[in-house]
Amino acid sequence: MTLDEILASLFPDGHDVKNDNGVVFGTANLRSGHKALVIGVADRTPVGVDAAIRLSAHVLDSLGHESGPIFVLVDSDSQRMSKRDELLGLNEFLAHLAKSLIYADMNGRPTVGIMYGHSAAGALLATGLATRVLVGVPGATPAVMDLPSMAKVTKLSMETLQQKAKSTPVFAPGLANLSRMGAVHLTWDDKVSLPDQLATLLAEMPDAHDRRDILGKERGGRLKAAEIAERVRDLALHAR
Repeated sequence: MTLDEILASLFPDGHDVKNDNGVVFGTANLRSGHKALVIGVADRTPVGVDAAIRLSAHVLDSLGHESGPIFVLVDSDSQRMSKRDELLGLNEFLAHLAKSLIYADMNGRPTVGIMYGHSAAGALLATGLATRVLVGVPGATPAVMDLPSMAKVTKLSMETLQQKAKSTPVFAPGLANLSRMGAVHLTWDDKVSLPDQLATLLAEMPDAHDRRDILGKERGGRLKAAEIAERVRDLALHAR
């Protein structure tokens, strides 16, 4: 699905969202009568320092004078792996974008990631996974890390990783596997009106407490994360 298609489907009441070399920003009218801030990445653009700081600025500039939700549309490559971006501190720029979204969500601006294309690695962490909930549009192709890259990092063969991907969602790309891990809150039905599904999501938004580890345990994709997080929390509290 292209950016124009997802915008037309999601916001039939109008929007002024622009795509500037892969950086998406603007506002959209919701059926409730409220306006939403829309930011994101299009055309499988890698997220580098320039895109990250621009997106962060749109989020922070909207605080204090707007009150609607913030939608993060995602169709990116991974983070931009150039020498310039790395020397400028790309990790800090990505962290700043993620923290900007989390800060907005904690201060009355519910954030919703909408994965309609591709994304991976740091770009996914700083956009869709930094929102309160991440929704998948059928046909989207997210990945925490693609298998060839994972093979380089782990030194495991592609055959071994492909075999593990069949039984362990952590090793496998795709909406279904990220949903089993709790990263994707839900996947929309392409046979149902997207504005209707968006309105239902906004009406039933979970609270700001991050439940991805709990969802991952309930869905059988991450069996240990919730338990370990709880143990770390208890240890931290007892150490005070």
